Amino acid sequence: MGVRKASFAGSWYPDDPVECEAQIRKFLESDRFVSRTDREAVAGIVPHAGWFFSGDLACSVIAALRGEKKSEQPDVVVVFGMHLPAESRPYIMPKGAWQTPFGDLEVAEELCRPLLEEFPFTIESSDRFTPDNTIELQLPLISYFFDKPRIVAMGVPPSQTALKIGQRVVDMASGLGLSVKIIGSTDLTHYGRNYGFVPAGQGREAFEWVRAENDRRVIEKMMAMDAKGVVAEGLTNHNACCPGAAAAAIIAAGRAGARQAVLSGYSSSYEKSPGDSFVGYAGLVLTR
Repeated sequence: MGVRKASFAGSWYPDDPVECEAQIRKFLESDRFVSRTDREAVAGIVPHAGWFFSGDLACSVIAALRGEKKSEQPDVVVVFGMHLPAESRPYIMPKGAWQTPFGDLEVAEELCRPLLEEFPFTIESSDRFTPDNTIELQLPLISYFFDKPRIVAMGVPPSQTALKIGQRVVDMASGLGLSVKIIGSTDLTHYGRNYGFVPAGQGREAFEWVRAENDRRVIEKMMAMDAKGVVAEGLTNHNACCPGAAAAAIIAAGRAGARQAVLSGYSSSYEKSPGDSFVGYAGLVLTR
């Protein structure tokens, strides 16, 4: 079985398992983001910056997905991500495993097979792939919080394709008797000259516009579980870098029985590194 080596370990997050666990424990001990819910968590939307900037928020969401009951442990964790244009084909690695500091996460090959039959994926392998932080940065958290889960990780574009894949992967898993948890990975507005997006000036004033207006619009679509609206917002207002991934997670969550979305928190790289270029982050938990 081929193992896809981590591309961002040791830089964007710790590559040593002891250091990685220590960082996760610090996230859990912080009261900045606490994603508690009385309902069963089906899916989460998480940011994917380096752990220094957004790891605490992603950790809070994925910890909530774990649940308190053994029956809530999934057979498969489905992860949507990747920075793709609307016209792109989706991506998948249908065989092998992904490396994490806590051990390798095997791919659920039996769930990948029907997906490959129905959708025109670009196929990656353990030794031929595009390094992408959107999925990889979630994997140590998945490995830490779940009991030896298998995964299906897909890159999905901001188009109807993402919505169709989100629906069908849950249907296919159900047909195979597999329980799933779902994660969609996206950051929000990338603001500043570094990103070629400066409609509201610079500094604190720009940050307040991003936080209170631009990011708020797409967060409201996510909380309403409006998958099409999330894609439209991301493409029109540049307030989600992977709107297809968030939209696919929302559609999949609804198909798996989710009825509401709860905002776990909002943050921004501006809070830790104030400047003229910064990125917004949100975490949401979707529950039955």
